[in-house]
Amino acid sequence: MYKIFNFILILLIYNTQLLAMEKKPYHHLSDGTFRNPEGSPERDTNFKWSFKVFNKEKKKLDMTVPEEHVVKKEIVLSNLEKLKDDDYIAWIGHATFIIKLGNTTIITDPVFSKNAGPLIFGPKRFTEPALKLNEIPKIDLFLLTHNHYDHQDMMTIRRFPFKNAKVMLPLKLGKYFTRNGYRDVNEMDWYDEISINEKLKITFLPAVHWSKRSLTDTNKTLWGNFLIEYDGKKFFFACDTGVGNIYKDLGDKYGPIDISFINIGAYNFYPISPYKDKSAYHTNPEEALSIGKDLKSKKIIGTHWGTFVLSLEPIMEPPVRFKKKC
Repeated sequence: MYKIFNFILILLIYNTQLLAMEKKPYHHLSDGTFRNPEGSPERDTNFKWSFKVFNKEKKKLDMTVPEEHVVKKEIVLSNLEKLKDDDYIAWIGHATFIIKLGNTTIITDPVFSKNAGPLIFGPKRFTEPALKLNEIPKIDLFLLTHNHYDHQDMMTIRRFPFKNAKVMLPLKLGKYFTRNGYRDVNEMDWYDEISINEKLKITFLPAVHWSKRSLTDTNKTLWGNFLIEYDGKKFFFACDTGVGNIYKDLGDKYGPIDISFINIGAYNFYPISPYKDKSAYHTNPEEALSIGKDLKSKKIIGTHWGTFVLSLEPIMEPPVRFKKKC
């Protein structure tokens, strides 16, 4: 009788585990890692990273930064003062934006360090941020799309002057904030929604990308896009992303979008990659525009360029190609 009881108990536990596995969303894997939406492109197996080749090719790049690329600090500060009572969007550099909507000021993927990597390693900035960290306005909402070093900057997180801000970020990234004194930390899965106030709502949505900060943590934390809905307007802030059928689905469900922020840089890894101007997880300018079209976007702002050398296209090529196809 005892053996029969144990057998039934084991069977019940096994069936419960099977049901739990069946209920997991597609992007949740059984080992606790994550994957891209179903049908997303995958990195070519012929892509073999080589620091040696990358650094050799990087030396060939023209690092001349046009004067008009960087707005003078006094002009930035003056404009923010003039617009302090208005809604605005300010590009600080790379994927860092300050977005003011009513009484709420949002910052996205803030990176104020001199390099995108651990400690003193990683790609160095070739343009300074439009503002220093101690010059930014009071931030109410901190949005983080994923954990790559050019988006999740631990120096910025540790020294951030507004740790009372509400933090919204992907699953399994909250510990980086709670251990650094943030109190309102909200981990989100795809399609989770959080209402900030009666006019403002944030939804976390799928992206075609990946996560990694060390040799042993590939895809152990989630990544994703943010939909910001405010007073009848919709803003789509893309995580680094490649193309994918998911964007037509998102456009059908959430479109039209008033303004989409989509990455247009870090797409050319040739000759490391066998394909020129093509990356599974970073759109080139033309692909960014196609995503914008899928999302039914009225306007698109190109992000993720002009700050770090992360790939091998000319540093000022992304906006030229982007504007040409607009």
